[in-house]
Amino acid sequence: MLIDRRQMFGTALGLGAAVMAAPSSQAGAAPMTYEEAAGIVRAPLQPTPRSRELVRFATLAANSHNTQPWIFTASADRIVIAPDLARRCPAVDPDDHHLFVSLGCAAENLVLAASMLGLKANPVATGEEIVIDLETTSPVKSPLADAITVRQSTRTTYDGRPVSGETLRLLESACREPGVSAIMLTDRARISNVADYVVQGNSAQMRDKAFMDELQRWLRFSEADAMATMDGLFSRCSGNPALPAWIARPLLGLFFTENGENRKYREQIESSAGIVVLAADAGDKAHWIAVGRACQRFGLQATALGLKYAFINQPVEVAAVRSQFASFLNLGERRPDIIMRFGAGPALPNSLRRAPEQVMREGS
Repeated sequence: MLIDRRQMFGTALGLGAAVMAAPSSQAGAAPMTYEEAAGIVRAPLQPTPRSRELVRFATLAANSHNTQPWIFTASADRIVIAPDLARRCPAVDPDDHHLFVSLGCAAENLVLAASMLGLKANPVATGEEIVIDLETTSPVKSPLADAITVRQSTRTTYDGRPVSGETLRLLESACREPGVSAIMLTDRARISNVADYVVQGNSAQMRDKAFMDELQRWLRFSEADAMATMDGLFSRCSGNPALPAWIARPLLGLFFTENGENRKYREQIESSAGIVVLAADAGDKAHWIAVGRACQRFGLQATALGLKYAFINQPVEVAAVRSQFASFLNLGERRPDIIMRFGAGPALPNSLRRAPEQVMREGS
């Protein structure tokens, strides 16, 4: 089964010589490892098949719970990104805010990947879709595009060191998007304040049965579980050990506790060099998509600078905490959309993505 998946990915990505070297028909052939699967998913961009490669790079974008809530419709000179509502998370994201931010993240990756293939991508948010027209131009490489295959949300402790003023300038510049503001926090007292809001939000979520049930549906405890679905939150990507699901699920309540998670979040936030909060001028889907584009560029810029980053969105996700957090940031009636911490830290395993064929359909 796993060998067959290796062949499928290898053939589709044009990596047959490297990936299909191990014969699947021989008895005792080793199954594909998690690292091999991640390497195939995140292989360098190929010029053909063009639409498939653009979609593959788009799907490497950040997205809530790694649900990959998108559908791509590709035609000769246009790719449309639409929500896959079957993959929405109504408990943590009842208004689909994170879902549309995720679509914006995917659109930004697609724009950057297109530039490497000599295409100018022009994304326009129309209703619930993002229509991206493609025009031929000269190829352009960039550090952000190069970072697409290695970007990850690194949910672990960082080294606590501050970053330079030039680094902060580049990170803030990456967030520039019409209708979106970026609030950069590096003062230790303010960072500690954010930790208080994250802990408050995390406690509320962990006491919410619907939230916990939904979260557990997306947890992947072992390599086999993660590779079977190619989505979800794999334990090793968060710095936790991989265990068979039949062992991990009954024990989840013992090691995944409110106090333990709150201590972990506070330690991780305090170890960060800074925090950035993105807030849009309006609370509609087009602005949420714009937030996603800014969010993705921030993550890619951090990666290009050798930094790690992670989402700490609990104060956004819990409505009662969100209003308090907005007051703390002097946002008035505006909603804080995304919260990310950043700093220098270790690399963790990359998450997986479904094959483009599973998220694509042909356009007219």
